[in-house]
Amino acid sequence: MLSLIVFLPLAAAVGVLVIPRAGEAAARWVWVAVTAVELALTVLVWARYKAPGPNGLAYEERARWIPGVDSSYHLGIDGLSLPLVVMTAVIFLACAVYGLRSRDRTRPQAALFLFLQTVSLGLFVAADLILFFVFFDLSIVAMYFVIAGWGHGDAGRSALKFFLYTFLGSLALLVGFIGLYIAADPHTFDMVELVATTPLAGSPLAGGLVLGAILVGLAVKTPTVPFHTWLPPAHTDAPAIGSAVLAGVLLKMGTYGFVRIAMPMLTQAWRAWAWVIIVVGIVSVLYGALVALAQNDFKRMVAYTSVNHMGYIVLAVGAAGLLSASTAHARAVAVTGAVTQMVSHGLITGALFLLAGVFYDRAASYEMDAYGGLAAPAPKLAGLFAVGAFASLGLPGFSGFIAEFQIFTGSIAAEPLTAIALPGILITAALFLRALQRIFTGNTEGNSQGFVDLHPSEIGSAGTLLTLSVLIGILPRPLLDLIEPASQTLIGLVGR
Repeated sequence: MLSLIVFLPLAAAVGVLVIPRAGEAAARWVWVAVTAVELALTVLVWARYKAPGPNGLAYEERARWIPGVDSSYHLGIDGLSLPLVVMTAVIFLACAVYGLRSRDRTRPQAALFLFLQTVSLGLFVAADLILFFVFFDLSIVAMYFVIAGWGHGDAGRSALKFFLYTFLGSLALLVGFIGLYIAADPHTFDMVELVATTPLAGSPLAGGLVLGAILVGLAVKTPTVPFHTWLPPAHTDAPAIGSAVLAGVLLKMGTYGFVRIAMPMLTQAWRAWAWVIIVVGIVSVLYGALVALAQNDFKRMVAYTSVNHMGYIVLAVGAAGLLSASTAHARAVAVTGAVTQMVSHGLITGALFLLAGVFYDRAASYEMDAYGGLAAPAPKLAGLFAVGAFASLGLPGFSGFIAEFQIFTGSIAAEPLTAIALPGILITAALFLRALQRIFTGNTEGNSQGFVDLHPSEIGSAGTLLTLSVLIGILPRPLLDLIEPASQTLIGLVGR
């Protein structure tokens, strides 16, 4: 089942490319149909999912691949990965629906996004470090072509900066993986076996160096301060659906790597580095919010809020490394909040970037000062924008509140000093309310005159993502029931 989910989009990408040039419309509908089937398959997996044992995975598939280094084609899921698999399917379907109005080289665009969906899903179900690395690197290549091929502004420069930064991070990641392989006895790249044996547990120096390499690779992809500088230009110049996938899916590859690789495989080093990770999280939260507040470009503002929201996740997983028997439950709550935040951020920020694409499509500008009173000619856009803004600032009733409440409850219970990051929520509220006022209230002027409201495909794509955020905010239990057992297992592994 997992192989079908991973490689169906790739097979469809090949099929889309062989469609004659006259079949651009057919390519768009094939893209939508395949992503809809993918979502149905992932929901089916969720419906049939049964939590595996402490060190196991569900729906495991395994085959010989590179036997000389004990690297296999090994797939599997658990409560940490399945939510991200379903979220990925949802975001790619939303992007396919949004792309129905596109007339810019639809066949290669659809094929590229289907390929990107394969590598994204493949990474979240990979249970072998080399397989994980292959999908990690291929996602960089695919997103480079998305930005360079369909971006605007200085897209070539932004795409190159994105590629060089994240590829350098992937090299650091590979060095860390090789360190784990060398330390393992017997040598292996299998993730399940590495979690069970924790090969560097008795070597603090070597474990710290390997963890440092892995953290750099994952921090660049997340990104955290100070590795975030590639993100704002990449988002600003990427097409709307490219930004939605970059923020909603690709950034989660870094944070997912923390909970899947770094924490359970390098437990001793993670505990030793916990305060460094917490400080990086706090700085990312506050810096991302403050710099976002200073932006006039709406898309750059949302890009910096991603640094802020990813900082919450880093803060939570760092707090999970502060070992104390009395705080085990609190640390598990923090990890649950971190995974919930990965899903929440993907849905909310993906929707905001799709809405940002509407501004550029209508007036070729993201500058907030270029608009005013837009609520009158575009009430549907104003409504969805308001929902996205309130969801992103963590208002109760949205998924962001469920995630951030758990992150801060668990983190502060484990270490009260983590409350230093709380002003980040207040600053985020200020910047979104400010953007809402500047763009949608006051007199209609500038680019707001003659502005066309949302089309059905735009409502369907962004509206679906925000609706799911509301559902999680009101009924979080199905998602939390999936994540909580895996979080408790992870905390047990970190405490070994």
